[in-house]
Amino acid sequence: MRSLRRVPPLRGALSALAGVLFVLLTATGCGTPTRLDAVPVASEAKASVVGMPEVRYWGDDEVSDFQRDALESVRRERDLLQQAGHRGPLPPADFLAISGGGEDGAFGAGLLVGWSAAGTRPRFKGVTGISTGALIAPFAFLGPAYDDKLKEVYTTITNKDILEQRGFLAALNNDAMADTAPLRKLVQRIFDQPMLDAIAAEHEKGRILLIGTTNLDARRPVIWNVTKIAASRHPLALELVQTLLVASAAIPGAFPPVMISVEADGKRFEEMHVDGGATAQVFVYPPGLNLKAEAQRAGIVRQRRLYVIRNARLDPDWAQVDRQTLSIANRAIASLIQTQGVGDLYRIYIAAQRDGIDFNLAYIPESFKTPLREPFDPVYMKDLFKIGYDLAANGYPWAKTPPGYAAPQVEPPIPPTTAGATRAASAKRATAGAGS
Repeated sequence: MRSLRRVPPLRGALSALAGVLFVLLTATGCGTPTRLDAVPVASEAKASVVGMPEVRYWGDDEVSDFQRDALESVRRERDLLQQAGHRGPLPPADFLAISGGGEDGAFGAGLLVGWSAAGTRPRFKGVTGISTGALIAPFAFLGPAYDDKLKEVYTTITNKDILEQRGFLAALNNDAMADTAPLRKLVQRIFDQPMLDAIAAEHEKGRILLIGTTNLDARRPVIWNVTKIAASRHPLALELVQTLLVASAAIPGAFPPVMISVEADGKRFEEMHVDGGATAQVFVYPPGLNLKAEAQRAGIVRQRRLYVIRNARLDPDWAQVDRQTLSIANRAIASLIQTQGVGDLYRIYIAAQRDGIDFNLAYIPESFKTPLREPFDPVYMKDLFKIGYDLAANGYPWAKTPPGYAAPQVEPPIPPTTAGATRAASAKRATAGAGS
């Protein structure tokens, strides 16, 4: 989900409160979108995409399906290495998680391209993305060969490439303040069948690409296995991935939700999916998965490194707030998003510590001062892309902990001989004190 903290509101949304009240009292339901029934709670666990079962996981629930596919990916990777004559332990595995952030995704795009220029960018075993991070993730997954395309997307698009304004009455009676038909066209242009085929080829090598959405009916995070969708070769696989990329960036209320057809218990339903940032700003794998323990149980020994790109600033963003309803609400939502993003980083860091994964974090520096004059401002995005590029090209100083985290200071253990002497000295001092 994009941050709202520096963004002017969409034009037409800030009508006078008296006018809003009048419309609320007099508006009819004419033109309101309809939908099929949502999946009943009792059938949620059984619901699957029509024609493509087992291509997604709940992000907050039982992890057996996710664990199964992760182990299968390691098996494919190991088989490929053995065919190439590799013997011994598996090579280190590098993972990348890309957060939401709207136009701030230009930072992550620039960082990836600059990382390629530095010659140190890994070939990631797994990549995850949410919202704008979901749009970046396929390029990051496929590697430096797609850098030019990634740069084009984040340095040439404008507001008109993302949305079309709706009038206030239309927004009130419809499902969002804007229409994202331009975004869908953009996604269809940048994510085509050859790109899907390239992702399918990487699936066979044991690599994984995941993107996150939010099931608004269930109010739960959903993780989609894009590599598995691509490898299915289903005739609707391309359309599904394109739909998911739009869904992951569908800011509730601002952008229309995306309806996905599913089946459960022999019946058809529709799920309403919106921006993955409604449930998390960034993710790696379900926190219920104890990766270290499961890897040990499966006999998998390897080093793991995690790189997290947070497309946002993490320092406090002071601003005087006008004493008006929309101004206050806008500021509060922005605060919630920023706080949620920091909380996600702490959750990921704790899981990485538990699972023995080397943690690395990048985020927009305080030194970036270009003002954002409108959503997806091209000047802002070009400057931000350059900041990310320059930092990475010169060797990015990855943070090893989330912001504000202080690692506990652990006293070194006292050797046995020293411990005995210390206890004897303490006893002697106590005896002397008692006799004084």
